[in-house]
Amino acid sequence: MEPGDVELLRSVAAGDSGALARLYERHSGPLFGYLHRLAGDRGTAEEILQDTMLAVWRSAGAFEGRAKVTTWLFGVAHRQAHNRLRLRPAPLAGELPDRADPGAGPEELAIAAAGGTPVAAAIDRLPAHHRDVIALVFVAGLPLADVAEVLAIPVGTVKSRLHHARAAVAAALVGQEVPE
Repeated sequence: MEPGDVELLRSVAAGDSGALARLYERHSGPLFGYLHRLAGDRGTAEEILQDTMLAVWRSAGAFEGRAKVTTWLFGVAHRQAHNRLRLRPAPLAGELPDRADPGAGPEELAIAAAGGTPVAAAIDRLPAHHRDVIALVFVAGLPLADVAEVLAIPVGTVKSRLHHARAAVAAALVGQEVPE
């Protein structure tokens, strides 16, 4: 029988690197999708994911069990992304960002499959706090209560931000031919 996330996290806290690898295998996909949406490029998202797993290794003993492990992991990822992205210098005019892998990641493939280039552009124009909610709900697939916990805001605020984000995306798409 495969151990649950709580047991794996307890094993990580006890120094079991194999347990960390299993947590990574289970949660790296959704975490990466979320981080890629925040970072805007694959290479930075990969770096933040590695920072996240290092932080999990170091702080697993601080997990108190008041939240689901998934929610706790997204909280760690959110803090790591915030720390990394606030320190990132703005690119100079005409400078192209470095990319570790120019291939499409899971989010790009999903957007392309949905014919979502206009949708992606509309989401990119949202304020950061709305993009965070969109990424956690639609990319990571977290329930609203978990999103609230990750962002340390009330559920009502999550609902409000989600409503405003959807309305802004819909308004941006009015008049454009977007396949359903």
